[in-house]
Amino acid sequence: MKRRDVLIALGAAAVAPQVGSAQQAKNLARIGVLSPAERTDTRVFAGLRQGLRDLGYVEGRNIAIEYRLTAGDFTRLTAMAAELAALPVDIIVTDGGDRITQIALDATRTIPIVTPTNFDPVAAGFATSFARPGGTVTGLTMLAIELCGKRVQLLKEAFPSILRLAVLWNPAAEMSAQLDATEAAARSLGLQLRLLKVATPDQLASALGLALVGAADALVVLPDAMYWNERGRIVALAAQSRVPAIYPEREYADDGGTLAYGPDVPDNFRRAAAYIDKILKGEKPGDLPIQQPVKFELVVNLKTVKALGLNVPQSLLARADEVIE
Repeated sequence: MKRRDVLIALGAAAVAPQVGSAQQAKNLARIGVLSPAERTDTRVFAGLRQGLRDLGYVEGRNIAIEYRLTAGDFTRLTAMAAELAALPVDIIVTDGGDRITQIALDATRTIPIVTPTNFDPVAAGFATSFARPGGTVTGLTMLAIELCGKRVQLLKEAFPSILRLAVLWNPAAEMSAQLDATEAAARSLGLQLRLLKVATPDQLASALGLALVGAADALVVLPDAMYWNERGRIVALAAQSRVPAIYPEREYADDGGTLAYGPDVPDNFRRAAAYIDKILKGEKPGDLPIQQPVKFELVVNLKTVKALGLNVPQSLLARADEVIE
């Protein structure tokens, strides 16, 4: 072989991997995740990644996930949504309810949005109906409004003597419908209600400390990503005040919270992968029905109940999906 031919062959060999890498990068589907969460190593995001793996998606090979997390700081979400739109990603997954989805919609009206944590997409204006959303948003609901009343009922059933109920809610997360449902349930059970407005982590100690000590018999925490991030502090503050509480996700009970009742959120994220797959294969989000959760969890932390000197009726323990002892 002539020297010139050797050099050409060596040059081709050197370029070939670069071409392959460039082609691979070009073929990567880019999924943006917009969330007020703090970390990526949670059961929620693990559910999404598992769902994608089950459908044949491998990170770095045919899919890339771009996380934009704000650790509970809602003021940073707008800029992060704009970053995802500018990349651009192929799909945005929103986490944390309708407000985060609206922020993503404000950043782009063309990139499909899949949200496993819808509250009420029709009322929010994201969808014309659950069966046929019609826009760029689809996914699953959390039944966040419907379950608010159920949590109040469960708390009263667990601790029948309670008369005064404190409700922790985040004004930055637009929770008016959830508050209305909670207040209606409290009124129907003859409970006095005290609303605790907490929008940032640094407000938690003063709000819970002042409201719970001698001023409330029990606590309801509404679904919120910032509260989920700060669940350890919230659970500890409730314990210090010796007040039983009910929370919207099982992780609170795992971390020492009295009761937790709500949808299996990691399962919602796992199921959201099927929407991502369909959209990447050409289906329109507006044609994909918005679904409800299929798994719910009632968790009782009996160890915490006993530490508070309380008892839970056996009838409720029998219905629990898990009793932590």
